[in-house]
Amino acid sequence: MSHDPPHAIDLAGKLAGFDGHWQPRTVATFNGHDVMVVKVQGEFVWHSHDDTDDLFLVLAGRLRIELPHAVVELGPGQLFVVPRGMRHRPVADEEAHLLLIEPTGTPNTGDPATAALRRTI
Repeated sequence: MSHDPPHAIDLAGKLAGFDGHWQPRTVATFNGHDVMVVKVQGEFVWHSHDDTDDLFLVLAGRLRIELPHAVVELGPGQLFVVPRGMRHRPVADEEAHLLLIEPTGTPNTGDPATAALRRTI
């Protein structure tokens, strides 16, 4: 058991500490879930998650989530949950910063063979 004093997690500070897009960093865990920050820019791959919903919370910038028959536009302070099993593609025309929460070990592409490595900061 850790005896470190409790402290707040500075999300902007965590985001400032790395470069690279579409490479989520775990900043905390709770109840078997990773709380992650990620920088995104450009188009991600079309994918789905068979076993879990996919939560996107925009911290800075704008994110477009393309769905088979709709598009959801998000700005700072807005979130969207993609239902499990639904194909989707996140797109950011300019760099955006996101908070993601998902069960630990969830592959970001929906496929463990192509998923980004799990990184903790």
